[in-house]
Amino acid sequence: MSNLKDRNKVIGTKQAKRFLIKDEVEILYIAEDADKNIVDDLLKESNGKSVEIIFIKSMRELGEACGIDVKAATVAILK
Repeated sequence: MSNLKDRNKVIGTKQAKRFLIKDEVEILYIAEDADKNIVDDLLKESNGKSVEIIFIKSMRELGEACGIDVKAATVAILK
């Protein structure tokens, strides 16, 4: 996984969903250990859109890749 610190992104499920609805997401990173309901909701919202979905092993790993000190379930890289 590349370093996400310098990318134009939003961190968190609510923000990711908001930008998915507006069709402004290029890549969606989802932690494999995130709550299944969160994952299913985002996958459903991204269905039919040209969004690359990448699964990351853990929320901790995803948070670290973004340069934050907390876990992250989802990160959306914006167009």
